[in-house]
Amino acid sequence: MKANIGLTDKNAQQIALVLNKILADEFVLYAKTRNYHWNYEGDNFMEMHKFYEGQYEELDDMIDDVAERVRKIGHYAEGRLKEYLKLSDLTEPSSTTDQPKQVKNLLDDHETIIRYLRQQVDVMTDKLKDAGTADFLTGIMEQHEKMAWMLRAYLK
Repeated sequence: MKANIGLTDKNAQQIALVLNKILADEFVLYAKTRNYHWNYEGDNFMEMHKFYEGQYEELDDMIDDVAERVRKIGHYAEGRLKEYLKLSDLTEPSSTTDQPKQVKNLLDDHETIIRYLRQQVDVMTDKLKDAGTADFLTGIMEQHEKMAWMLRAYLK
């Protein structure tokens, strides 16, 4: 059944495309964070193992929230890895067990997502007339800002 929530079909389609791109970015970042959780080596292994676990658990919740937002506006959430890699702006660098490299890679990804979200909040409000999604994206952006701050604290 079609959602009748005050969005034009055209706007809802554009919103769904943006949300699915964000979903792809979140999933790629989740996979990278999970990989670092599994493969970190160093004298502070347990600290980083738990830190990365907290980060990927938060990303897991965000992934679910973004997918559900797509469904709320009457569209389908992307769920195929192949499509995530096409949609995402994030890349996978070579594997590393080096803490500073891992943290910098994750920080760069969070900041890439934050910049995109910041742009899309304005698009949702001004162009697509969807205050709900603008508010939703603002909340996701704030979560990424906090996660980026925590990662930044590990770098000199």
